[in-house]
Amino acid sequence: MQHCAGKCPSLIVAIMWIRVRTMDGQKDTRVRGLSKLTKIEDLRIKLEEAFDVPPSIQRLFFKGKQLEDGHTLFDYNVGLDEIVQLMIRTIAPPSDKNNNGKQTQDETEQSVNKEDDESAMHVNGHVSDEDQELEEDKNQPSTSEEKVPQSLYKIGEMIDGKDPKMGAWFEAKIVDISLADENNPSSILYHVVFDGSEEDEMTKLHENSIRPIARTALPWEQISVGQHVMANYNHDEPDERGYWYDFKITKKLDGFTRKSRELYARLLLGNSTEDTVAEECKIKFIDKEIFQIEGPPDPCRSGESISSSSSRSSPAKRQVKPDCSYCKDDPKKLCKHCNCHKCGGKENPGDQLLCDECDLAYHIYCLSPPLEKIPEDDEWYCPLCKNDTSQVIHAGEKLRESKKKMKMASSNSTTNRDWGKGMACVGRTKICSIVPPNHFGPIPGVPVGSCWKFRVQVSEAGIHRPHVSGIHGRDGDGAYSIVLAGGYEDDLDNGEEFFYTGSGGRDLSGNKRTAEQSCDQTLTKMNRALAKNCAAPLNDKDGAEAKNWKEGKAVRVVRSAKLAKHSKHAPADGNRYDGIYKVVKYWPEKGKSGFIVWRYLLRRDDETPAPWTKEGKKLIEEHGLKMVYPEGFLEAQAKKEEEKKKQQKEKDEEKETGKGKGKGKGKRKRDKGEVSPTKSPPAKKRSYKLPEKTKELLDADTINTKLWSEVTSGLQDYPVSISYKPFVIILITFVQKVEEAFTCICCQDIVCEPITTKCLHNICKSCLQRSFKAEVYCCPACRTELGRNYKFTVNTSLDAALNHLFPGYTKGR
Repeated sequence: MQHCAGKCPSLIVAIMWIRVRTMDGQKDTRVRGLSKLTKIEDLRIKLEEAFDVPPSIQRLFFKGKQLEDGHTLFDYNVGLDEIVQLMIRTIAPPSDKNNNGKQTQDETEQSVNKEDDESAMHVNGHVSDEDQELEEDKNQPSTSEEKVPQSLYKIGEMIDGKDPKMGAWFEAKIVDISLADENNPSSILYHVVFDGSEEDEMTKLHENSIRPIARTALPWEQISVGQHVMANYNHDEPDERGYWYDFKITKKLDGFTRKSRELYARLLLGNSTEDTVAEECKIKFIDKEIFQIEGPPDPCRSGESISSSSSRSSPAKRQVKPDCSYCKDDPKKLCKHCNCHKCGGKENPGDQLLCDECDLAYHIYCLSPPLEKIPEDDEWYCPLCKNDTSQVIHAGEKLRESKKKMKMASSNSTTNRDWGKGMACVGRTKICSIVPPNHFGPIPGVPVGSCWKFRVQVSEAGIHRPHVSGIHGRDGDGAYSIVLAGGYEDDLDNGEEFFYTGSGGRDLSGNKRTAEQSCDQTLTKMNRALAKNCAAPLNDKDGAEAKNWKEGKAVRVVRSAKLAKHSKHAPADGNRYDGIYKVVKYWPEKGKSGFIVWRYLLRRDDETPAPWTKEGKKLIEEHGLKMVYPEGFLEAQAKKEEEKKKQQKEKDEEKETGKGKGKGKGKRKRDKGEVSPTKSPPAKKRSYKLPEKTKELLDADTINTKLWSEVTSGLQDYPVSISYKPFVIILITFVQKVEEAFTCICCQDIVCEPITTKCLHNICKSCLQRSFKAEVYCCPACRTELGRNYKFTVNTSLDAALNHLFPGYTKGR
């Protein structure tokens, strides 16, 4: 599908350039005269001249990859004006191998180790709290063999211990008793091991965090409001089983059945019975799972404590939240979540390896190949998480050919022609995101008469997205834009209307851009898409004509300078946007080549004057619309001209020297032509005032007043380019400022259905809903807590203003 014939002008040959910047950012230069096929070793030679760094100590990086010799810029996808980082290798000084040097090194290592040990024990010149507590615990004498008269519990007793981190009560066993202060016999610390923990995981608890194990389950009739009980509760999932906490009963609702009973209480977390949590909780597990809080045992007259285990029967073990929510900690069930992910077996836990990435367990004998023993490495990754080392390209290794590039026509080409110098090969440096690709009609902020030097810039602006194709559309939707480039002999351009020839019917094999007509065209693909823009039923045999052609879908039209030899309405240079056209009719006929082609009549339907008219030229001149060049293009051309003049000057001097003329005596021709500009021409400036309707919409958004004032401040200092539309005149720079100010931090696009948070950040409604679905209940921009029950209220004032400035931007989102 081609509609671009002709060759590129000589001006654009060998114009590709990149930027090379040192790692410290102190030097940044543009390297010109490159191609997509430039070898990395050739690039190093150019950098030697620019940075005075030999190629042997150059390390080049692009997007995290180290560029290696033997590859080209195309292999690493280096685009136009993109930044390559330069790191200069440091040459290590010769090592001192004498004894004095070794002695000095050993002394240095000992000094460093000593400093590390001291810094580990001291923070800001003082012993850290954690280390101090550890030292104190080590220094505390164990009194397991001594009698503590005030001790209410004995070693080996089962008690209920309160976890200091969670505030929940767990069954525990006393393994040791000590004194926090030797001079204070009442400062007793109980060393306990919680049920389910390892033997060496001891926790020291004070007497107020220990009590006899709960054994009395209260029936429903004995539960009353205001009573303190111990019940099971889950903070995160109230309907699931959790841990055991102290509660104060606040509400008791009887029902006809046991399942209809309801019990509400407030959580007690502090040591005091009055330290309640404000939020009321619903207790789910009621039947035989509400326990009476046991009081401390009474000591005997002899001073010995009363053993609860000997005086009372041993209670049944309470159920707690299972470690695995899939198998509920059932030892008889196979589970691939909490045990071996391969077999699900729970046997031989000592032979299981935990993945450091996904935390899944594997038996060493279930792996492929199986392991004989636990590896000694600090890190281990399972087969699902481990990277294939054969596919990892390390620094210094060459790239591997990708399947995508192997299928390209350039990879199978037998010619030595350097195809990588032109602008058609550089690729886009940015993508238009103001409107979706399937947008019909004008692009906000791009006025009629805008002109770009190259087709790739037209694609970046969103006017015509394909780099080469003449028609952009979808056969089931319609055509969004076309380019007139004189590629078909049957085209006829009359300005306000023109006859356009469809695509196809040519043999473009071998990566050709254009060819002679070799077969009939059919109304398929892009031809069908353009026909769908006509306000008439689709007819793929005879064509159709619209009764009211203005009701058809809008088509953006771009005229190329290649059309200038066929039409007086084409621009002298570059590619110009000429506004909106509509398809009047389409039909098949035999073309000049003798084959059937599909013809289209398009007529202009745009309120802005055409660029070739007197009014259009006045509008372009008044508002300073100039040719848009790629960033750095004019500078590259100026550098190229300077090099040519320098070479010509050297040749002239050689000729004069050969004729025997002295320096300064010979006359040489001076270039009286215009000097190439070294910088892009500045746009004209004029004061500007926002239209009343636009100003009213901006003022209505009172929440974002600060943002709008920043966007509209200094409009008189901006380069002015105006796009005439009903009720609105838009400044290009103003539109760019609005786009930057109201970009969603999640999707990096203009906010759609904007929600303005209490912290004055604007987020897309769909993005915020997605965040809440992931249980992230805070502002994505600043992490301000919004709350689980936050209401998604769209800022209608901002929504109206953005739809006014960017009509159609919400389409497809």
